[in-house]
Amino acid sequence: MWFTDADYKTKGAKIKWNPAVKTEKDRDGLLKALLDDRIDVIATDHAPHTIEEKNNKYLNAPSGGPLVQHALVALLEMYHKGKISLEKIVEKTAHNPAILFQIKERGYIRKGYKADLVLVDLNSPWTVKKENLLYKCGWSPFEGTIFKSRITHTLVNGIVVYENSKFPNKSNPERLTFNR
Repeated sequence: MWFTDADYKTKGAKIKWNPAVKTEKDRDGLLKALLDDRIDVIATDHAPHTIEEKNNKYLNAPSGGPLVQHALVALLEMYHKGKISLEKIVEKTAHNPAILFQIKERGYIRKGYKADLVLVDLNSPWTVKKENLLYKCGWSPFEGTIFKSRITHTLVNGIVVYENSKFPNKSNPERLTFNR
């Protein structure tokens, strides 16, 4: 929902993933389908291949890329441009995955639910650079992109695991349980 086939000129196999990046018209069609609820969930083809793997010729490069770190801020950029509401972003990235997969006590801020939260400063511009990448693969197709919003905190099970570019606590993982 970010890149188009025009980006292949500069990004090449770095934006080879499944489904494939297509035209601007296709991208706009995906957004329309998302907004009118024909698409239920926003996800990424997160596969942090090494830059050496992605620098192969297109047909020999693996599919997928490091996308998790920038997925939310890319969606928030679309919010800033008036293309999607904050409520729709939350619905498609938190509520609907919990509903679709029948995940017990997750996906909402409710009493008795696990506190899996992301706190965002909507007005804190920053540029994606190698120095601020959290991916072990050390690259991103978003390098050089300026985002208006910044993730400040991430909580998993109520524990702050990310705070202002630092990881102050080890995560406290719990097995997901399901209502099925």
